[in-house]
Amino acid sequence: MRSIHFTMPISHSEVLQLKRWNTPTIYNGWEQVTKGDIAADAFNLEETRDFMPQMGPMVGYAVTVVVQPSDKSHREANPDAWNEYRRYVASIPGPKIVVVQDLDKPRVIGAFWGEVNSNMHRALGCVGSIVDGAIRDVDEMTNAGFKALARRFCVGHAHVHPVRWGCEVEVFGRTIQPGQLIHADKHGFLAVPLGEEEGLLEASRFMDTNECETVIPAARSSVGLPLEQVIDNLSAAGKQFGENVRQKFRREGEW
Repeated sequence: MRSIHFTMPISHSEVLQLKRWNTPTIYNGWEQVTKGDIAADAFNLEETRDFMPQMGPMVGYAVTVVVQPSDKSHREANPDAWNEYRRYVASIPGPKIVVVQDLDKPRVIGAFWGEVNSNMHRALGCVGSIVDGAIRDVDEMTNAGFKALARRFCVGHAHVHPVRWGCEVEVFGRTIQPGQLIHADKHGFLAVPLGEEEGLLEASRFMDTNECETVIPAARSSVGLPLEQVIDNLSAAGKQFGENVRQKFRREGEW
């Protein structure tokens, strides 16, 4: 239960620009700058639900909290936990995304998130939440400008109380550290490993442009042509796509 102090790895301007693309596009950029295993690293391994897809992507730094709505003893053990937790959230530079591990999983006993918590966390500089549990008051959350990815809805809140925070959490099969840059939308989320934020925006922009200048126009302009011509066009475009990636990043592209 600690405050996390860190230097912003990228500028707020870059964070805002990352919101202009969907999460798969940011993944395409990230796989060019990462040192990890792109096959199963950084993104959610279990299905998430975006309850506000009309709000588009959200981007922010992870603040983490663990809850267990079924167990009222947490409130008795630390009656001042809410104030301590809020001070932790306020201590982190924004924008922030609250990442919530629910110890009741796979059960759903109560919702940590609803109208009240969304408005409170907006006041603390948060833009949304990723909850490996339930939310409620989805219309009111949306009206507050607060986005959420979760497993399902829930009517009640039960004994929602912060158990611990500022710690490593596991949500949707992925371990998240406080301070990780997160990009999330209706496809799921990407939790960028610490130290791999620099160059992400440029790489994502490049990969999107590369697709739009090679494989996508080749496919669309080939509609109705003889099959062999279609195959030749797609093959040439794929080779050009890959060559552009190699020239830019000195590694193989996915096409």
